[in-house]
Amino acid sequence: MTSGTGDASSTANAPDAPDTPSGRPALTVLHLLLVWASMTVTVPALGFGIVMSGWGGGQGAALLTLAVGVPLTVGLLAIMGTPVRDVVPLCASTAGRFGWAALVFAAGSAGAAAGVLAYGEDVDLGGAGTRIALAGVPYAVAAAFFVPSRRVRVGAAAVLALGVVYGGYVGPAQAERRAHAAEIAEYREQSELLRLGSTPAGTTLSRAHLGPGSFSVAYHPARANDAGHVGLTVGRPPTPAPAPVCPEILGEGVTCDVDARGVLRMVHAFPDGGRAITLIRYDGPLELRVESQSLDERGLRRLLGSVRPMTDAELEDLMRERLIERSF
Repeated sequence: MTSGTGDASSTANAPDAPDTPSGRPALTVLHLLLVWASMTVTVPALGFGIVMSGWGGGQGAALLTLAVGVPLTVGLLAIMGTPVRDVVPLCASTAGRFGWAALVFAAGSAGAAAGVLAYGEDVDLGGAGTRIALAGVPYAVAAAFFVPSRRVRVGAAAVLALGVVYGGYVGPAQAERRAHAAEIAEYREQSELLRLGSTPAGTTLSRAHLGPGSFSVAYHPARANDAGHVGLTVGRPPTPAPAPVCPEILGEGVTCDVDARGVLRMVHAFPDGGRAITLIRYDGPLELRVESQSLDERGLRRLLGSVRPMTDAELEDLMRERLIERSF
């Protein structure tokens, strides 16, 4: 009687078992490391084999490689589950280990596919070595969810959440910023051509285009029903000269002169009474040209005199509003 009471008392006062089953945290860590290491080696090799067989032998060869490689990979995972027969319930039997391996492979492959998609969207996943090391992480995370330990599963959930946040939000935002900075740098490679003038009254900047050796800006009426066009073009003169020169041969109805400031004025009068005005002046190695059939000469001279280098803020505004494009 006394012995029975003592046994009950001893059982009641025994310390709680560790969170990891059978008190084997080291074995659990080793198990997850083995899953990670084996998949880090196997999955990239399998993917490379599928690509190379498809490249050399077509779709049939790729499917054959997939059909052979997947069962072998699942079998390798089943072997990785053998040391934790007493830790992971599904791994207690041979059939259970193969079922566990298939589930881990399926879930891990889904995570790896998500990583490939994120990489395809220019999400930074580090260098080649880092990307190879990351290949096994989804499989280790999937295996961790089968360990009946609250701490292990919470850790796996934290890693999964971190991957989702980085791959779905932080990484794409960083990629977008890098792409934006690279695009700005490409525009700035020809920064001497990027010029803007004061927008003529009643108009709005509707389009800007940077080509291999020129930059053009188009202004259209602010009101949709109004007609008219004002153009600004920045380029390099065909021949070096201190000031533009009128062409030797002028078309019918065309007059040309160069004033004391070195501004060339060309007027093309049309039979219906309208006219097109073009003003050209040189600014160092650049030729600045403004032209319009709707804006008078005074407005064109004001636009030509206000041309200045484009600021970074103005360039970013044009890019954000999709008003500027390049073709080089």
